[in-house]
Amino acid sequence: MELGHLTGCGALVHARSTGRYLWLQRVNSSYSGTWGIVGGKAEHNESPIQALSREYCEELGTPFNPVKIVPIEQYTAADRRFVYHTFYMMVEHEFVPTLNDEHSGYCWTTLDARPTPLHPGVWRIFEYDVVMQKLLFLGKDHV
Repeated sequence: MELGHLTGCGALVHARSTGRYLWLQRVNSSYSGTWGIVGGKAEHNESPIQALSREYCEELGTPFNPVKIVPIEQYTAADRRFVYHTFYMMVEHEFVPTLNDEHSGYCWTTLDARPTPLHPGVWRIFEYDVVMQKLLFLGKDHV
């Protein structure tokens, strides 16, 4: 990562056994009260996957152990100084996260019953038909 450039990442966590997705409610930060996904900014020379693994453990208090992880979208700011990578991440089962101080709540829902209001960055990815098609395709891999 070049000086002055930031990389961020996040994942839509999907439980294979139920077909539902994990949402986190933000607190004490920009967009407090909105619902988002696990993730954050990369530190030092972390790759997006390394940053996601670290953020997952920090925010959810559970080991990073995906069944499957697939990139689904990449946002690049107009000035090209910020890039955000969004992933689809499948886990075997729903779990009760041990939230850190970045979030006040969580829920597991289907894609069509996602909580509101969504964080604007997360809301934006659902506005792309190609992203929704990917999620629907990937989400078929549950019992």
